[in-house]
Amino acid sequence: MRFGKKGKLSSHFVGPFPIVKRAGNVAYSLWLPEEMSVIHNVFHASMLRKYIPDPNHVLKKHTILVQDEQSYEEKPMEMLDCTVKKLHSKEISMVKDLWPNHRVEEATWEIEKDIKERYPELFLGSRKKLL
Repeated sequence: MRFGKKGKLSSHFVGPFPIVKRAGNVAYSLWLPEEMSVIHNVFHASMLRKYIPDPNHVLKKHTILVQDEQSYEEKPMEMLDCTVKKLHSKEISMVKDLWPNHRVEEATWEIEKDIKERYPELFLGSRKKLL
């Protein structure tokens, strides 16, 4: 996942960055902030969009901590639902988690035990509300 979006062709607006120079016929070098220094700054023209200024459009700048291998860890924001999957010989508790930078339609079902181990703060008082 890059910049909070899944998939190779999914587009996601990261921020308005000025073009520093033209790097080829269809490639441009952008000025990126220091916290994004591990990301290559040359982009193909198809990856760029023209920014049309709108006084009502307020951009929220949020910091993404990108590791050296150009990945970052997302933590679920809240649990939307819970259920129990019944198999032949056992039952598995599942929770539906909402992740940051994703819409509600993109929430994922995760195994409750795994989420409880990694993110115990989600279960403080919220589990009773879902049941």
